[in-house]
Amino acid sequence: MIKRNSFIAFFILLAHSLFAQQLSKTEKRLLETIDKNYQETVALLEETVNINSGTFNLEGVREVGKVFEREFAKIGFQTEWIILPDSLRRAGHFVATRKGKSGKKLFFIGHLDTVFEKDMPFYPFTMIDDNTAKGQGVNDMKGGNVMIFATLKALHELGLLEDKTITVYFTGDEENAGNPSWVSRLDFVERAKQHDYALGYETAQGFNIATVARRGASGWTLKTTGRQLHSSGVFRESVGYGAIYEAARILNAFREELAGEQYLTFNPGQIIGGSDIEYDEISGEGKALGKTNIVARETFVTGDLRFLGEAQKESARERMRKIVSQNLHGTAAEIEFEDGIPSMPPTSGNHALVDILNKVSMDMGFGEVKAGDPGSRGAGDISYVADYLDCIDGLGASGTGAHSPAETINMKEYPDLIKRSTLFVYRLLNM
Repeated sequence: MIKRNSFIAFFILLAHSLFAQQLSKTEKRLLETIDKNYQETVALLEETVNINSGTFNLEGVREVGKVFEREFAKIGFQTEWIILPDSLRRAGHFVATRKGKSGKKLFFIGHLDTVFEKDMPFYPFTMIDDNTAKGQGVNDMKGGNVMIFATLKALHELGLLEDKTITVYFTGDEENAGNPSWVSRLDFVERAKQHDYALGYETAQGFNIATVARRGASGWTLKTTGRQLHSSGVFRESVGYGAIYEAARILNAFREELAGEQYLTFNPGQIIGGSDIEYDEISGEGKALGKTNIVARETFVTGDLRFLGEAQKESARERMRKIVSQNLHGTAAEIEFEDGIPSMPPTSGNHALVDILNKVSMDMGFGEVKAGDPGSRGAGDISYVADYLDCIDGLGASGTGAHSPAETINMKEYPDLIKRSTLFVYRLLNM
């Protein structure tokens, strides 16, 4: 058994030696720098996780931004805070930039906010064991934000960012963008257009999976009305079916006629019905007054629509409008759609970035990286710029339970993800 174990250990060492030969001297020094800085990297992760930055905690979002302002200033970046109109009720965005004339221009994407608001129970950064830590937003996406910084810090310390053009853009409202979103993302998109590649550090789906596509997300509201009369007459010519039956017909027809199409989903998230209803668009709170012996006069439904590509979105909307128009007797209905986050199609340019990442991973001995299923990821900030430059996402931290109290980060994979990110960025900058 001892000889067998020694034999296996010998070949592991040999394999590492062979892979190391695929890396340049500079790349090997970058890996050493990541190791040297790693404890500081983890400390920065803990610091940011321990600041509550729910989207509607504007002070908390800005506080996390100040932490990154402090750190990026140390490595030679110009920093600024993008202020949004008060009507959006959002904190704003953090931006760090360097400008140069050589190599590819890179646009890094992260977000400062989380889904955990200030009035929710607080879950600080906590090491569960040597391989796992937990905390609010630890992988979605403060782990990714810190990866971006650690990557650029290592490159800076070896003088590899000189004369390079880099923008780091951490939005403050990714989890719930200010409405209208095109106002919140106007500066974001205009800056991205000035670069060659967009790199998104949202949660990794797996160590060897990269994101080349993301579905878009839009909203819809359905309103139905009926004749408010005694329930004993429901279904009769003089009474009709009422607003709730009409809403139920429409929702069921959506399910029967549209469900199952690849990449398309639509979900009614809230329904309010009765003789009188109230709905607050800002808080999402609703009230309904009704009685069992009264035919419902009005119903209100809110939902989302997720898609891949504008053609699929528009096709789905047209079919939904047709269903809504086929009213039950004695009822009326209308549906309105609201654009949200566009989709990120799986272009050849995006796949080319995966090829580069795969080469880096193979050279490091980390195995093959493949493009993930285009329908496996929801909407994200990178989708706003996907029409203007080649993109890759899912470069961030790995973990489980995002958006839940059980959210974790895989600390075993974290240093290797940072190392691979650093070599990937180094090669892109020098293409």
